[in-house]
Amino acid sequence: MKAMKIKLLLFCFCLLLFTFKTMSQTTDQPARPRAHDLGVVVGVLPPGKNNSITDVAGVRVGHATLIKGDNIRTGVTAILPHEGNLFQEKVPAAIFVGNGFGKLMGSTQVNELGEIETPILLTNTLNVPRVADALIEWMLQLPGNEEVPSINPIVAETNDGYLNDIRGRHIGRDEVFAAIKAANDGPVEEGSVGAGTGTVAFGWKGGIGSSSRVVPQSLGVYTVGVLVQSNYGGVLTINGAPVGRELGKYYLKDLISAASGSERGSRGGPIAGDSLATARGTDQAGDVADGSIIMVVATDAPMDTRNLKRLAARAMLGLARTGSPSTNGSGDYVVAFSTQNRIRAGADLRNTQTVGNDAMSPLFEAVVEATEEAIYNSLFKATTVTGRDGHRVEALPIEKTVEILKKYGAAK
Repeated sequence: MKAMKIKLLLFCFCLLLFTFKTMSQTTDQPARPRAHDLGVVVGVLPPGKNNSITDVAGVRVGHATLIKGDNIRTGVTAILPHEGNLFQEKVPAAIFVGNGFGKLMGSTQVNELGEIETPILLTNTLNVPRVADALIEWMLQLPGNEEVPSINPIVAETNDGYLNDIRGRHIGRDEVFAAIKAANDGPVEEGSVGAGTGTVAFGWKGGIGSSSRVVPQSLGVYTVGVLVQSNYGGVLTINGAPVGRELGKYYLKDLISAASGSERGSRGGPIAGDSLATARGTDQAGDVADGSIIMVVATDAPMDTRNLKRLAARAMLGLARTGSPSTNGSGDYVVAFSTQNRIRAGADLRNTQTVGNDAMSPLFEAVVEATEEAIYNSLFKATTVTGRDGHRVEALPIEKTVEILKKYGAAK
C-alpha cells in the first residue's frame, strides 16, 4: 500500500511538471481572439455558454502539448463523452467519412455496433498506434474493467510533419494519461495546443477549435457542440468573405498564375494547406490543398446511430463553407455521439427514446454552424509556430483579416 502511494505521488508530480513545462512553452505569445470576439456571427442559432463542445453537459476536453528542442511540435487531445467508465456505460455514436485519406482507429466497430466505449483521442498520423496502446492501458486499469478482454480505442489523426518530427513518434503513455487527466468541462483551449500544436490550415497555422449551438426551446432545447483539429487547405472563406483570395494565399493560385503567363513565385513556406508530399520534402503543386481534418460532434439530443450518422454527415457542409474542396489527399472524418441513452455493458434489452426524423433539421443547422465556427476559431486562436528544420508557419493575420471581413460585411 505504501509503495502504491509513493508511485501515485510520483506520477502526480511528473504530471504537474509536464503540464507546467508545456504551458510555459505555449503561452509566450499574446492571446488571440475567437471569431465571435471579432464580430464574426456565424449562422442564426445562439451558441452555448462557452461556445464550445463542453456546452454539452458531461463532455470534457483535455490536451497534452509536446514542444521540445527545435523539431518536436505535437500533442494529443482527449474528448470524454462523460465522466464515468465509458466501457461500462457506452454512448451511442457514428462515424462519417467525407474523404478517407487518413487513419481513424476503431471506426468499423463504431459503425457496426453504434457505440463508443473509450475517450476519443486526436494526435498525429504516426502516433496513432502508440496513443491507442496507451488508451487501452488507461481503460484496462479503470475500476470495473478488471475482466475486460477487448477494448475498441477511438484514435484519429492529422499529419503534422511540416512542423514536427513526426517520424520520431514522440507521443506516448505520459502524454495520453496527462491529456485524459487534464480533461475538464470548462472553456476549451484552442489553437496551437494538443493535437493541433503542429498543424497547418490554408497555409496558416491551424489547430484546435470548438463551438456550439443551442436549438430553441420550441424545437427541443438541445445543444450541439463541435471540436475540430484543422490541418487542410483550399480557398479560405470566412463567413462568406474570400479571405484566402484577398490575402493572396489559396489553392491553385500558382497553377492559375502559370496558366496566365505569370511567373510562379518562390515558396517560403507551406501554401494553402501543403500536402503530405510537401511535408516530406517534395512539391506536388496539384495537391497543395491536401491535408486532413477531424471533426468531433457531441449532442445531448437523444439519438440512435442512424441519425447520429446523418448529423455527422452535415458537419461536412460546415467544412465546405470554410473553402475546403475535400481533395484527393484529404482525410475528412466526423465522429458524432450523443450523451443520452447510455448503453450498459452486457445489457440484453434497451428501452430508449430518440429524436424522430422530422425533428432532425434544426440539429442539422446547428452542426453546420458549429463546425464552421469551430474551424474559424482554430485559425484565429492559433499562434505562429517554428518547428522541424526551421519551418515556420505564421498565424492568420488578425488585422488584415478583419479588414477583409468588414469589407465584405462578414463581421460587425
